[in-house]
Amino acid sequence: DDPVGGLLARPVAATLKRADAEDRSLETLDRSGLWLAQTPQMFRYQVLLDALRDVEKRGGAVTDEAAAVEQFGLQPKLVAGAATNIKITQPEDLAFAELWLQRGK
Repeated sequence: DDPVGGLLARPVAATLKRADAEDRSLETLDRSGLWLAQTPQMFRYQVLLDALRDVEKRGGAVTDEAAAVEQFGLQPKLVAGAATNIKITQPEDLAFAELWLQRGK
């Protein structure tokens, strides 16, 4: 029922490091206020359409719908998700998903 929309997410629990170009740790980041985005992401149709068109017009790039909405100047609602809501982005994620599905049988 949010006027903008929102996305499932989880507060970051891991310690975060910023690395240099040679993969050496430069600093530890404060994780307070940081969330891991999950799917699904839910937006009002016209809000999302306008945001995506704006990204395209500017020649910008986004990694998810929420980023487009944020760049459009809006603030999506973060809705607490679950650790079991896994995302497949990297090849090793698929192996983890297969293991998780086998465990459920």
